[in-house]
Amino acid sequence: VKKELMAEAAASERRLSTGHKGPVSAVEEETAGLSVSGVYFICPLTGATVRKDQKEAHIKEAILLHFSRDPVAASIMEIHTFNRDREKVKLGVETIAKYLDNIHLHPEEEKYRKIKLQNKVFQERINCLEGTHEFLQAIGFEKKMLPVPGQGKKSNSIRIEGKTRHLSTVHVFVETTEEYYMLKEEVLTKLEDLKDCKEQLLSCEPVKAQLDRQLCVFKPSPQAAQFELPQDFYNLTAEELKREQRLRTEAVEKASMLRTKAMREREEHREMRKYNYTLLRVRFPDGYILQGTFYAREPVSVLYRFVREALRDDWMPFELLAPGGVKLTEENLAFNECGLVPSALLTFAWDAAVMADVKASGEEQKGSPLKPELLSAVQILS
Repeated sequence: VKKELMAEAAASERRLSTGHKGPVSAVEEETAGLSVSGVYFICPLTGATVRKDQKEAHIKEAILLHFSRDPVAASIMEIHTFNRDREKVKLGVETIAKYLDNIHLHPEEEKYRKIKLQNKVFQERINCLEGTHEFLQAIGFEKKMLPVPGQGKKSNSIRIEGKTRHLSTVHVFVETTEEYYMLKEEVLTKLEDLKDCKEQLLSCEPVKAQLDRQLCVFKPSPQAAQFELPQDFYNLTAEELKREQRLRTEAVEKASMLRTKAMREREEHREMRKYNYTLLRVRFPDGYILQGTFYAREPVSVLYRFVREALRDDWMPFELLAPGGVKLTEENLAFNECGLVPSALLTFAWDAAVMADVKASGEEQKGSPLKPELLSAVQILS
């Protein structure tokens, strides 16, 4: 198994070495006309930026590549990342931890150093999970055929040099063997290392790619409120979206004036579930526009932090106004709860009281509020 993983890791390294490492342009040639070329993620293991539909395959390859460097860490990541049922993972990990605890407490007892592969608990809790065999082998277990105590049968034939020899008068006792994982003797001298492996196994979290904000700054544009989004932003397929739009149009035509508040709220709730992501733009007093991609269910506080990190004077308080001029004051609300999906243009405003103090002191805000390094990469909104 180890050789196979190493070979796959080598192939993965060649593939990943050609992966995209730099920032993603807001508009690429093949997606001309779209406000953003797609949804992208940053792999925490390689630092590469990959498209949404490539994310899982890339992470899997990155973990396999890690086997050549640290097989214990790689197998732990595999267990926690490749298996989706978190309850099964928890049960399997706790069972392995119990095996290791017993070895640590009773290193002199052989029964704790071996695991029968056909054991019901092993089959139901461990064998069903990806990465568990790799982990056991990485920490020092090896597969062996061992006799089962008290089991066997008499036979009048034996195997000699690959050939069966029949004995007419002598019967021999043939032991029944089964496959076990047996801990190597040398591991017993490094029990603290085994304990560390157990702690890593219990504390690990799934490897998750980080959403790439795809931060962009645009020059002032009359098209700031116009959005054309790629399919990545939607939960529904293109066909399902068209059908939903047709049905909604028909419903509005039939009973737009007869809907109750509850009916409108139900429709808005259904609308919110259609989107996984949202593309948000913030227009500054000088007309420049800051753009970023967010999860639809992220809180408004994330947007405030995103904007603050882009400011030249990040200590100054400011406000964000939603379309219509409503202040975004409830920072714990999600974007889809504020009607800011699947896209929205917001307005930036300095805190009025602070600006009054600035003017009273005779100082003026000069230049753009945005950091110079962002302005140096400014784009034209097309």
